Amino acid sequence: MTPTATAVESRQIGRWTGVTRRRKEGAAVWVLRLFAAISVLTTLGIVWVLASESYEFFRHVPLREFLTDKEWTPLFSNKHFGIAPLLVSTLLVTAIACAVAVPLGLLAAVGLYAYLPGRLARKVKPILELLAGIPAVVYGYFALLAVTPVIQKLIPRTAVFNAASAGIVMGMMILPMVASLSEDALSAVPKSIVEGAYALGATRPAAIFRVVFPAALGGIVASVILAVSRAIGETMIVAIAMGQQPRLTLDPLVPSETMTAYIVQVSLGDTPRGTLEYQTIFAVGATLFVISMLLNLASVRFVRRFREAYE
Repeated sequence: MTPTATAVESRQIGRWTGVTRRRKEGAAVWVLRLFAAISVLTTLGIVWVLASESYEFFRHVPLREFLTDKEWTPLFSNKHFGIAPLLVSTLLVTAIACAVAVPLGLLAAVGLYAYLPGRLARKVKPILELLAGIPAVVYGYFALLAVTPVIQKLIPRTAVFNAASAGIVMGMMILPMVASLSEDALSAVPKSIVEGAYALGATRPAAIFRVVFPAALGGIVASVILAVSRAIGETMIVAIAMGQQPRLTLDPLVPSETMTAYIVQVSLGDTPRGTLEYQTIFAVGATLFVISMLLNLASVRFVRRFREAYE
């Protein structure tokens, strides 16, 4: 075979290889576009269902009454449609969960980042993340059967269903999210910044809390906001351990009801489809959607702001 023929065949093979590669890349791009379109269409479908059903609800219930009435009794003969009891209970149990998860999660992140040997940290982190994989119904019964009796021994007036035990166990559930994402944010800080702090004579705690933490603040805040969103949308823990009595109270030791627990209550009950009582779950769901969207927007804005500051 002459050298000229060999060169021609090599060019042909290279041309066919290039065409095949471009076709594969083009197919991959279209597959990714398809999945992105499915995600967008799914979100639009959810928004459409919530908006259309909520519109029917607000045709009968004024928005002002929905936001200002202090009672929520749509399933009783004396009907009130004030979202305040459900909203306050949701924020209360979320605040308790964050009081547990945020400090412990940040301390765990610091321990994984700076104090545990690298090999041990790589083993401990997956074990910690296993807590996030436990089914929420297990957490719910753990709160009801294990945590509540302990609280009742410490504070005898504690009811069987209460926000305190639900919030504590929910904090345990979202703790791995705060710890893992915060540790990732700390690890993403350039080593040159840490080494510069040590070169200036900073101790390890000073370097972590005065240099690394501010540099990773965007990622840490994003992890906390993500955990808060997870806590607000949690259903089974609050439905099992917190009760289903909508009341406007900040007392964590009495039964109350969150927005997600109410949705479960109506969805599993005998409420006829298309009635005003049935449409309340969409109004409550729309409220949850707006809260989650605002939290996500705040997280994105915060991360972008501090990313620009430290890049």
